[in-house]
Amino acid sequence: MNDTSHHDERIAKMIFASVYPHYVTKVEKKGRTKEELHQVIEWLTGFDENKIQKLIDDKVTFETFFQQANLNPNAHLIKGVICGYRIEEIDNSLTRQARYLDKLIDELAKGRKMEKILRVSK
Repeated sequence: MNDTSHHDERIAKMIFASVYPHYVTKVEKKGRTKEELHQVIEWLTGFDENKIQKLIDDKVTFETFFQQANLNPNAHLIKGVICGYRIEEIDNSLTRQARYLDKLIDELAKGRKMEKILRVSK
């Protein structure tokens, strides 16, 4: 895989609050809700709506965001390509976690059923 250290550093320093409105716009434009977005974020990170708002208000970086998260034990089931990168081949754990979030939001916007997005086993 290519050296992505610059890319990894950029993601780490990115402010969650600056990206969050784009997540909301993306899912709402496709007929999904902010509540569904929060459900997806909570599944991945353990953050409830109040914690998400606090992280936005505090203008935390993605590095801090994921340091405070309790990543879902099934997050490793999130696979595929997002932003030109195959998630399961990303070596940097922070970048992989950020891409997990991107992939879940992408699936939500594409109309995938919530139980599939949340990797609910039957």
